[in-house]
Amino acid sequence: MPKALGHIRVLDLSRVLAGPWCSQNLADLGADVIKIERPGVGDDTRAWGPPYARDADGNNTSEAAYFLTANRGKRSVTVDIATPEGQAIVRELAREADVVLENYKVGQLKRYGLDYDSLKEIKPDLVYCSVTGFGQDGPYAHRAGYDFLIQGMGGLMSVTGERDDLPGGGPQKAGVALTDLMTGMYATVAVLAALTHRDRSGQGQYIDMALLDTQVAMLANVGSNYLNSGKPPKRWGNAHANIVPYQTFACADGHIIVATGNDGQYRKFVEAGGRDDLLADPRFATNPLRVQHRDVLVPLLADMVATRTRDEWIAQLEAVGVPCGPINDVGEVFENEQVKARGVAIEMDHPAAGKVKLVRSPMKLSLTPAQADLPPPMLGQHTDEVLRDLLGRSDEEIAALRAKGAI
Repeated sequence: MPKALGHIRVLDLSRVLAGPWCSQNLADLGADVIKIERPGVGDDTRAWGPPYARDADGNNTSEAAYFLTANRGKRSVTVDIATPEGQAIVRELAREADVVLENYKVGQLKRYGLDYDSLKEIKPDLVYCSVTGFGQDGPYAHRAGYDFLIQGMGGLMSVTGERDDLPGGGPQKAGVALTDLMTGMYATVAVLAALTHRDRSGQGQYIDMALLDTQVAMLANVGSNYLNSGKPPKRWGNAHANIVPYQTFACADGHIIVATGNDGQYRKFVEAGGRDDLLADPRFATNPLRVQHRDVLVPLLADMVATRTRDEWIAQLEAVGVPCGPINDVGEVFENEQVKARGVAIEMDHPAAGKVKLVRSPMKLSLTPAQADLPPPMLGQHTDEVLRDLLGRSDEEIAALRAKGAI
């Protein structure tokens, strides 16, 4: 099938998660992604196990599940960029690329002549994307940035976790590296926008992506609430600052989420629970009033919900159009009939594991679907192939580079 980015080549110097998440998106859309890794070591996440992919006999391979999650569709080339020969290889590959993606500390690649200003001299229409913790300027520019730190510094942990006045209250990080992932997503959008501009104008450009910028942007309505009220929002646990009821409730045998987005849905909720008295109470007639009186209303609703099982509530509320759902563990997620129907989990051939299980890209395009053609690569798996086929190196030249430790 045709590939939306089949004409694009990406030279990926990034590692861990934010950068590789971006390049995997581009690979899923058809780009040829060449992943540059340090000889003998590779991407840091190759060692972030267990768990590891298992072979046909159930034994662990060397491939950490963490690495597998963000590196399908790529070709791995091992290059030591600290050597002159390695730097020359990367420059040659950049000349053959449309996009360079990197997440080194600010100024680090300039030492090797691999920064944007150096590479645009040999490839003027190059799109060059840098991903850092704090961006290329400002007083924090030279600090290392990590998702956990940025979740704290960028405000996410101040609004995540149970209320301070309730048991278990206090700041919590998100269960997945949201800041890294969202930076990867924003970087993907920025790269595609820059490529569109290049195709129209012939001009390449530099993209400066920062985890902190992304985290502040993704505060979304929480950030807007502060900017327009002057009051820092607080943690609400599984409740909502602006809507009541919009939270989790304990059933007789588990928990459900009830998300009433308007007064009509609230009325249907309490009617389903047989609590007509809550409809008649003027304190709960509108959402602003329910927010004002949440500490009175929520315990009454909690008592109501606790009288029935999770499945009973879900069936009854779905029947009357009240948004609700279970809280699944990850095993239940992949067994969910809708997840299965959408083909979210995929299986790919792998040189070490035989088969690896991955999560398909959620981007569904009718004419140029996102698809994974290559499994996450073994370290250096494609070094000879790329140097020979793309750069014209002979077998003897490749052997000499390997002997010097450049690849």
